[in-house]
Amino acid sequence: MHDKKIIPSPLYRDPVYDGATDPVVIYNREEKTFWMLYTQRRASSISIGVSNIHGTKIGVASSTDGYNWLYRGTLSGLEFEPGENTFWAPEVIYAQGKYHMYVSYVKGIPTNWNWERHIVHYTADSMWDWNFESVLPLSSNRVIDACVYETEPGLYKMWYKDECHDSHTYSAVSRDLYQWEVLGAEITDVPHEGANVFELQGKKWMITDFWKGLAVYESEDYTNWQRNHVILNEAGTRTDDNDLGHHADIVVCDDNAYIFYFVHPGLKAAERIKDELSANYQRSRASVFVARLYVKDNLLCCDRDEEFELKLNREV
Repeated sequence: MHDKKIIPSPLYRDPVYDGATDPVVIYNREEKTFWMLYTQRRASSISIGVSNIHGTKIGVASSTDGYNWLYRGTLSGLEFEPGENTFWAPEVIYAQGKYHMYVSYVKGIPTNWNWERHIVHYTADSMWDWNFESVLPLSSNRVIDACVYETEPGLYKMWYKDECHDSHTYSAVSRDLYQWEVLGAEITDVPHEGANVFELQGKKWMITDFWKGLAVYESEDYTNWQRNHVILNEAGTRTDDNDLGHHADIVVCDDNAYIFYFVHPGLKAAERIKDELSANYQRSRASVFVARLYVKDNLLCCDRDEEFELKLNREV
């Protein structure tokens, strides 16, 4: 009889800056391990304005089973212009024989939000060694949070947040993953970010982070979306899982779907702390969790307190 494996809570914390956000999970074919890539926010650093949310690198953690994650460092070689710059929200897929990463980029380390943001394309044969391809010309100069999905064989679609257009989700399409044609706005009901698209139980789904939980949409054609539900909008009972879920990645394995999301667990504690540096750390620190998604009564649902067996496979 085997002992039941318990998913750690939280699943992962960045051991350097304690600010792991925007996780994406993919199988590393060369190492034969699962990789979590994420925005390494510097929660434990001194912050002037929002400087600790900038100057961020892309953190890497690996796991053989999805339960236990080892910090491996950060991606090197991403800089394509001089200086120390900002990288957020990696989207990584394996397609056409290569890894493709679409990552949000901000020049330098701003102390406020009033700077250009772009989505930058990299390719790799090994996820340690990335080649700069281009800064994508999209619908404005303030775009972040790419999600890329193959909607039909050989046709890829990207969804992203356009902050110049009310922080709505815009889309673009490509046949080769290098040249993209902007289509326009797709989700416009509320401002939001962090779109993620997937299929589960014969339906096409999108989730977005609208800062009051994660909004769920469904579609018949990957273009016309209808609001379906809201998930991760109420606190859970697991350690640190005590606030809204944010900017998530969904991994579908056979009939199972898992959502990797982050939480700011110290927000309420920060309100009671008088020391500014300590309060800022509590507000900024972030923990990553995983939960199971399922469809019930045509709604996409998530019970963040549920115990379940995590079964990742090599096709993520």
